[in-house]
Amino acid sequence: MSAVVGRFAPTPSGPLHFGSVVTAVGSFLDARAQGGRWLLRIDDLDPPRIETGASEHILATLEALGLEWDGEVVYQSRRGAAYRHAVERLASADLIYPCSCSRREIGVGPYPGTCRDSAPPPDARLAWRVRVDDLAVTIDDCLQGHYTQRLASHCGDFVILRADDVTAYHLAVVVDDAWQGVTHITRGSDLLESTPQQVYLQRLLGVPTPRYAHLPVVLDEHGDKLSKQSHAPAVSPANAALTLYQALEFLALTPPRALRGAPCTELLAWALPRWRLAAIAPQARAYRFQS
Repeated sequence: MSAVVGRFAPTPSGPLHFGSVVTAVGSFLDARAQGGRWLLRIDDLDPPRIETGASEHILATLEALGLEWDGEVVYQSRRGAAYRHAVERLASADLIYPCSCSRREIGVGPYPGTCRDSAPPPDARLAWRVRVDDLAVTIDDCLQGHYTQRLASHCGDFVILRADDVTAYHLAVVVDDAWQGVTHITRGSDLLESTPQQVYLQRLLGVPTPRYAHLPVVLDEHGDKLSKQSHAPAVSPANAALTLYQALEFLALTPPRALRGAPCTELLAWALPRWRLAAIAPQARAYRFQS
């Protein structure tokens, strides 16, 4: 049995758009082409961002696309105890500290370390930040190549637990990837910039660093990244076959015209033996999606 474990972890802030589908299809094919498992995790950590019914719509869309996941769906909102344990581990090793700074006080740029060596004021709402050393973290990404970031000058000490007691994405994703045994992370290149922070946390927690492949993001006709914030149209499960065909085209797999409109199972069966991650151009690019 292959030791490869991939995953897809959408945020249920709305239905999937075409860019999200490209990521889902890419991560699915990358894991399955290597005989691996593919997991589904719902990033529902931040209550204000969650849209009622979005999780169910995401699951229905993935099922319509033929992207069958292994095991049960993991909801991060139910993983609070694991995140608290990680925070306690980091605190006991003096790797994190409380911070009372507001966003207005911090301003633009890397966090200057205001609270690093001072006691917080009484009754203040506190976030927790991880201490970062002035070191360079380098990722050898399968598509984007070598990416190096100096955490101290890029972001400074970053938050792992917000003042409203919501676990930050960086910590949650590291804890869950390690717990689920994820070995291959294939996701959008808009997350490349945040990866060094996650690698740094992996080192502090003593967990493995997965292999990363950051796929090119899909742009609209104006050159903007497809996103829920830019009102990208939702993908309909009823049009799953056409959507999957177009996602394969974007991922450098050009199905024959005869397969346009073919069942998703047939399209995936055609794509799996032809999957080549290295064939994908790493740059973001526009695609005229037909919904």
